Amino acid sequence: MRFLSTIAAFTLWTVTSISAVSQSPAAKPAARPRAEVLVLGVYHMSNPGRDIVNLQADDVLASKRQAEIAEVIGALRKFRPTKVAVEAASGNDAIVRRYAEYVAGKHELTRNETEQIGFRLAKELGHKAVHPADADGEFPFARLVDYAKAHGRTADFDTLMGETGVRVRATGAYLTSHTVLETLMYLNSDDQVAADVGHYYRMAHFGEPWNWAGADLVADWFRRNMRIYSNVVRLADAASERVPVIYGYGHIGWLQRNFASDPTIRLRKLAEFTK
Repeated sequence: MRFLSTIAAFTLWTVTSISAVSQSPAAKPAARPRAEVLVLGVYHMSNPGRDIVNLQADDVLASKRQAEIAEVIGALRKFRPTKVAVEAASGNDAIVRRYAEYVAGKHELTRNETEQIGFRLAKELGHKAVHPADADGEFPFARLVDYAKAHGRTADFDTLMGETGVRVRATGAYLTSHTVLETLMYLNSDDQVAADVGHYYRMAHFGEPWNWAGADLVADWFRRNMRIYSNVVRLADAASERVPVIYGYGHIGWLQRNFASDPTIRLRKLAEFTK
C-alpha cells in the first residue's frame, strides 16, 4: 500500500508541476533592433498640378514660410536621420547632382518640397547625398471616369470628387492660418490619413465583374506604393538606419501601412518629434 501511495503522490506532483509550467507566462524574447522609417506626407509646395485636385499654396520662398520650414527641419532632426529618401524617380542622377550643387553653393533652392525639406534636412545633417525612392505606376483615372459615364453613375462620381475638393480646399484654408509645421501635423494626423485612404477605397465602388475600373485603379496605386516601400527598404538595410521618407501626402496612409506591417521596420510619425 505504501508503494501505491508513493506512486500516486508522485503522479499528482508531476501533473501539478506540468500544469504550473504550462500556465506560467512564456518569457518574451528580447526585442531585436530594427531600422526606423518616418513617413512624412507633405503638400506640393510648388503645385505642379499633377493631382486629381490641387492645393493652392502660397509662396514658400517668402521669409515667413522659410522660417517655418526651418522649424520643420528642426523637428525632423530629432529623428536623427541617417539617410533622406525623397519623391524622385529611383536612380534619378539629376536630383543627386542638384543636391551636390546645393551643398557646394552652386544651386539655389526651388519651391519644390523635395528641395525645401529634403535638401535642407540632408545638408544640415551633413549628408553627402539624398536618395530618390519613387517608382512609376499606372493610374487609370480616365477609365474610371468613362465607367461612371457609361453606367449612369456620373452624379455619384462627381459627389465623390466634390468631397475630395472640399478636403483639399479645407487644407489650403488651414495652411493660410497656420505654420508649415502645423499644417504637416494636420495632414499627417491619423484622422486625415484615414480619410485619404478611405477616398481611394470608395473609388473601388465603381466597377463590376470583368470591368473593375475602380478596383484596378486602387490596385495600381497600391502597387506603386509597394514599389516605393521596396525602394526605401533597400535604404534601411541595417538596424542602425533611420530614414525619413518625404512624399506627397496622398501616399502617407499606404506607405505607413506597408512599413507598419514589416516586422523588420519600426514606423515613426511626425507627432513624436514635435513635442
